[in-house]
Amino acid sequence: MTTVGIATGAGRGMGFVCAERLAEMVDVLLLVDRDESVGAVADELGGRTPARVEGFVLDVTDAEGIDRLAKRVGELGELRAVAHAAGISPTMADWRRIFQVDLIGTALLARALRPLTVAGTASVYFASMAPLLAFSEPHPEADAVLADPLADDFLDRLHDVLGTQVEDPGWAYSWAKRGVHRFARQEAVRVGPLGGRVCSVSPGVIDTPQGRQEAEQHGSMQMLVDRTPLGRRGESADVADVVAFLLSAQARFVTGIDVLVDGGVVAAVRDGAGPA
Repeated sequence: MTTVGIATGAGRGMGFVCAERLAEMVDVLLLVDRDESVGAVADELGGRTPARVEGFVLDVTDAEGIDRLAKRVGELGELRAVAHAAGISPTMADWRRIFQVDLIGTALLARALRPLTVAGTASVYFASMAPLLAFSEPHPEADAVLADPLADDFLDRLHDVLGTQVEDPGWAYSWAKRGVHRFARQEAVRVGPLGGRVCSVSPGVIDTPQGRQEAEQHGSMQMLVDRTPLGRRGESADVADVVAFLLSAQARFVTGIDVLVDGGVVAAVRDGAGPA
């Protein structure tokens, strides 16, 4: 059976480096990005990897488009691996769009691909360290709403629970990524009986075009770099290597967890230095 992989947000940054790793793991790789240049990216990658690589132009908030993506996977073969890196950060949109792309888009993709899950299918959704730094207390009312991101009134209900605070793009981003953490755990339970696995990955401060855009507008990001125990920003490859492991057969008993790839900064900020 021909094995098929999907890498979203694959036009650049972490999504592209994940695509490079996936091209070594599957027979056919679909590069998904909303930018039409993804076709040229696919041609370039396909010219130097063993996989056949196809570009697929798609906004992950487009449910019909995601259904077309799932149909294409079914035409090509058996779904093996999904690296879902598509997402936007606080400087890129208002709060509603952030939720639509980062959380609702994740849920739409999972729903469409769920029927294609077979033994050995693995998915990794990109979350963030942001909610791990932003929230120290439980919020059961908000979490109850986050549990159903595809509800018609999802955003209105979340606004009712959280108030105007959630309209701040930074807070919206943290809440959306908290939702991705929760959704990955839920999806792992749903697809486990089919033999599928689902994890999330939470990058720290990573040196990508999107990350640099955030750093230009938020001086606090440099403070986080300064507190990172490993003493540097992350690189896309640091995250992509972890994603590749989680999607590989070596991680065959790993599912339903989030993997933090942050150089230790969350530990430094939350717990500081312990006794010698």
